[in-house]
Amino acid sequence: MKRIVTGILAHVDAGKTTLSEALLYATGNVRKLGRVDHGDAFLDTNTMERQRGITIFTEPAIITTPNLTLTLLDTPGHVDFSAEMERTLAVLDYAILVISGADGIQGHTETLWRLLKRYNVPTFIFINKMDAPAADKTKLLNQLKKRFSDGCIDFTGSHDDNAALADVMEDIAMQSETAMELYLESGTIQDETIREMIADRVLFPCFFGSALKMDGIDEFVAGFERYVREPEYDSEFGARIYKVSHDAQGNRLTWLKVTGGEFKAKTMLSGTARVGADLGESKIDDDGMWHEKADQVRVYSGAKFTTVDSVVAGTVCAVTGLTRTFPGAGLGKEPDGVNPVLQPVLTYTLLPGECDIHACLVALRELEDEDPLLHVVWQPHLEEVHLQLMGAVQLEVIQQMMHDRFGLDVSFGPGGILYKETIAHPVEGVGHFEPLRHYAETHVLLEPLPAGIGMRFASVCSEDVLDRNWQRLILQHCREREHLGVLTGSPITDMKITLLVGRAHLKHTEGGDFRQATYRAIRQGLMEAKERGDCRLLEPWYGFRLEVPQDMVGHAMADIQRMSGSFDTPSGDGEYMVLEGEAPVAQMRDYAMDVNAYTHGRGHLSCVFAGYRPCHNADEVIEQSAYEPESDLENTPDSVFCAHGAGYPVKWYKVPEFMHLDYAWHGMGEQ
Repeated sequence: MKRIVTGILAHVDAGKTTLSEALLYATGNVRKLGRVDHGDAFLDTNTMERQRGITIFTEPAIITTPNLTLTLLDTPGHVDFSAEMERTLAVLDYAILVISGADGIQGHTETLWRLLKRYNVPTFIFINKMDAPAADKTKLLNQLKKRFSDGCIDFTGSHDDNAALADVMEDIAMQSETAMELYLESGTIQDETIREMIADRVLFPCFFGSALKMDGIDEFVAGFERYVREPEYDSEFGARIYKVSHDAQGNRLTWLKVTGGEFKAKTMLSGTARVGADLGESKIDDDGMWHEKADQVRVYSGAKFTTVDSVVAGTVCAVTGLTRTFPGAGLGKEPDGVNPVLQPVLTYTLLPGECDIHACLVALRELEDEDPLLHVVWQPHLEEVHLQLMGAVQLEVIQQMMHDRFGLDVSFGPGGILYKETIAHPVEGVGHFEPLRHYAETHVLLEPLPAGIGMRFASVCSEDVLDRNWQRLILQHCREREHLGVLTGSPITDMKITLLVGRAHLKHTEGGDFRQATYRAIRQGLMEAKERGDCRLLEPWYGFRLEVPQDMVGHAMADIQRMSGSFDTPSGDGEYMVLEGEAPVAQMRDYAMDVNAYTHGRGHLSCVFAGYRPCHNADEVIEQSAYEPESDLENTPDSVFCAHGAGYPVKWYKVPEFMHLDYAWHGMGEQ
């Protein structure tokens, strides 16, 4: 029997959860056909999901057929919860992409397609709502071939109609030379070849139907069962984490897919700490790793679970007892995953009202544990809590969760743009921390990386100079928090931090001393870079697709140029024109309402995060932020030295005169 993990993805309202229900019902795994609008869908287990009629959290369902055990992960369709969907892609063997026959390919559908390509997930396509008056099969198939791939081929009716089967075989043969040779030799193509083409993302079987009316469901199940193949797993243990949540009793659940070997309850696991997670001194082990025991292993289907002693490779399960895991992490042979493509670009301020702000912070930290992209930050100088979100619907859900789970009624200030900072040229930073009976000095090299790389960390320090354990600790301190830039106090990114050299004292050095020295070294280096004019402010950009009536394309082009955006040569079909390009989020975030107004509802704008670029109005943003890096005592660039039995502060620009070790990077020593 094949064991497959598949995810079901779609633009909101395409009928994704309805299709999940139809698959469960058609295979006899549920006795009653649930509906999203009736609030009784098997996979919408959360109260908010039932109230809103949308999927917010990825939930699993186990579907069994005579030849298949299928773990179906129903992912959120709304763009505000797309980060949860993206995290799921890393554990999928196959994806089912649902498209509305009434609406065709929509903006978020294209984003999903690009993500499926990035994560290399073989994909079946189900075109739903074909009973809608506007649904045109030929037009939809042409749209799929044009916008997605020529490998999008109609498999509907190919099982019981020889003429239809012959047409399909010819279309399949056109997708690869191997398939064409087989077709010309025998007039057909074997199932194994088709499976291979699907697994290699050369072929994308398309099925048409109506999930609500159960039209085309049996045929889709038969086609899926026939053309998927089980991945090969080896005996070495590995697992990938895609989600963290809490059950009704408050138990922390780590959701993972086993990718190798067997996973048993009570197994001791280890892993790296999440970047930006301030784990505190007590949670840092000597080897820089965490080590924890997995207590229960649960296999969920909908809201119900079974506790098991062990699971084999290819199984999705939830594990209790782990406190330091995070979505995207790898266990065993699996490395940690890549940075997600979909990132929040807006930052909001918590307005606690009559609630205790520290109680709110604790609650938000628990929600951040489940969704690291929330990135909850306490700003001590403002006594404010800031968090990052994808949009207004996610904001409403966070408010509801604060009320339902923690009894806290809060609101949020208007969203602002989430800026980041980087540097243009390498710089060495020095941090020294020597109050009485404490000692640590750290030198780090800050180097710019290409856009979108994020943060990287390394050491070139000799163990003859500084013991390996101290080096690990320094790198842990580099990773454990999000370090702030010195232009606006925004997080730094696209930078490599390398430990060059350090010094400890045999008697007086403690772990916390290197934390202070490391933080100060990074900030001191950033201040040196600022002094040279090497700091850069970055802003988020959108990649957009704007469809407007032909006579309004001039208006649209003028708008985009005014927003400091750019676009490719417009394309069109005579009635509508399409502009594709990129623009700053700060300029385009409310533009959809303008498009709706000037096109009288006939235009359509879709946007997707396209990374960070140099800020188009950096001077203006820096001036408005009025950030004073030297006054930010939580992130000081200054050092502490010791003389006559007492510690005293030394300003960042004076540190090179007092430091105990010479510059280790020639670029600083040449000055």
